[in-house]
Amino acid sequence: MPAHERYDAVIVGGGHNGLVAAAYLARAGRSVLVLERLGSTGGAAVSSRPFAGLEARLSRYSYLVSLLPRKIVRDLGLELTLRKRPVSSYTPVRRDGRATGLLVDDRADATRQSFEQLTGGTAEYRAWEDFYGMTRRVAERVFPTLTEPLPAREELRRRVDDDTAWRMLFEEPLGAAVEAYFHDDLVRGVVLTDALIGTFAESHDPSLKQNRCFLYHVIGNGTGDWDVPVGGMGQLTDALAAAARSAGAELATGHQVTGIETDGDRQAEVAYRTAEGYGTVAAGHVLVGASPHELAALLGEEPPAAAEGAQLKVNMLLKRLPQLRDPAVDPRQAFAGTFHIAEGYEQLATAYTEAAAGRLPSAPPSEIYCHSLTDPTILGPELAERGYHTLTLFGLHTPARLFAAENDAVRERLLASTLAQLDSHLAEPLAGCLAEDAEGRPCIEAKTPLDLERDLRLPGGNIFHRDLAFPHAQESTGRWGVETGHANVLLCGAGAVRGGGVSGIPGHNAAMALLGH
Repeated sequence: MPAHERYDAVIVGGGHNGLVAAAYLARAGRSVLVLERLGSTGGAAVSSRPFAGLEARLSRYSYLVSLLPRKIVRDLGLELTLRKRPVSSYTPVRRDGRATGLLVDDRADATRQSFEQLTGGTAEYRAWEDFYGMTRRVAERVFPTLTEPLPAREELRRRVDDDTAWRMLFEEPLGAAVEAYFHDDLVRGVVLTDALIGTFAESHDPSLKQNRCFLYHVIGNGTGDWDVPVGGMGQLTDALAAAARSAGAELATGHQVTGIETDGDRQAEVAYRTAEGYGTVAAGHVLVGASPHELAALLGEEPPAAAEGAQLKVNMLLKRLPQLRDPAVDPRQAFAGTFHIAEGYEQLATAYTEAAAGRLPSAPPSEIYCHSLTDPTILGPELAERGYHTLTLFGLHTPARLFAAENDAVRERLLASTLAQLDSHLAEPLAGCLAEDAEGRPCIEAKTPLDLERDLRLPGGNIFHRDLAFPHAQESTGRWGVETGHANVLLCGAGAVRGGGVSGIPGHNAAMALLGH
């Protein structure tokens, strides 16, 4: 139970953003209480052993890190190692009757050669270099602003200092830029995928939500690199919990917040439920790491428009990596980065059209990577010695609406169809490579948006809590993008402006807002 009746700040939710806020506020001398519904902190950024009897700690939900600022790591003294993947991506395809693919890794010569072999010339590689040179320049200018007070739109535009880049990324649908730069269908698709992670949109969507998703996927730490957390994602949230505790914050798990009352200024009361009963605690400020939808419910207010997730998350443990139909690529190379499946430009468009019409995509697009190739520490010594590996699959264009009638049955059909797409590029069926748990069951689990809504309270299974926003001031966003209609209630979760991904940025910004920075 909470040790005190009142705290300077009560934080609702012990996910990574709530822990960042707690650590900053406690280090500033504020009394802080974190109330977490589940039995442990971490939220979606956790490691777990999902397969009985096997020592494999998988990053069960969130699995890669790009947006976590080095500033937060330094400020909080986090014990965390991020390891760069040697391969960015491999995308298999069948052309002219043969299995081939596109390999993008940290060796420029090898990448250029792969482009030339796939496309028959140098134009697509030059376009790739130009396009991602442009996004890197934007990243270098935009990323530092994410931990500063929210800039006005025109101020951010001046920081970008590139009218063409601003138009392509902030003003017109991303599909226009993809089609202007690239001509090969597969290359176009690889570029577009970063705009569709957890986002149900097509390339020319006039809402530009695909642009916003793309922007957050290419600006991380000024490089856009997506790194592997050594030891699994739980290493990050364990480090954050330790930092918060060492600074004096109190973390109470098994405490489900049921309501928030506030005078809108200096006094608030948070009601909670535990296995033993009910309680309340007073606070000067309340910081909420839950979604805007959940915040409205806690305040007894009209909720915002419902969010909708659009992804399939699959975790697997393999006895060995499968061989590929493309003999030129080693599986250890292909799966070390992002392995794109059914993600050509036209395939993505077809999958969107089918899902928008209420049908599962006939060729479900997805991407896979193998954590254990970059970080073998997530496997126990015996599994590592026997050559076991993990695989994480993230499926696109599977909105929550498709699962509303029969979640379990649709999940199984989608999983089978998704794995069939993968098998079409393998020299052996994936099923023969799956490990078995202590009870003889294949080591594979799949999570739909509705599963994530149930397990993690993500509204509609949306991994960003709501559609991402451009990282500049908009109507009623406040100085830091975390403010609400109540001066002493702040949003410190992914639903804040500049939220989404494993970043800690909303937690940092909510703490700065409370401290008056």
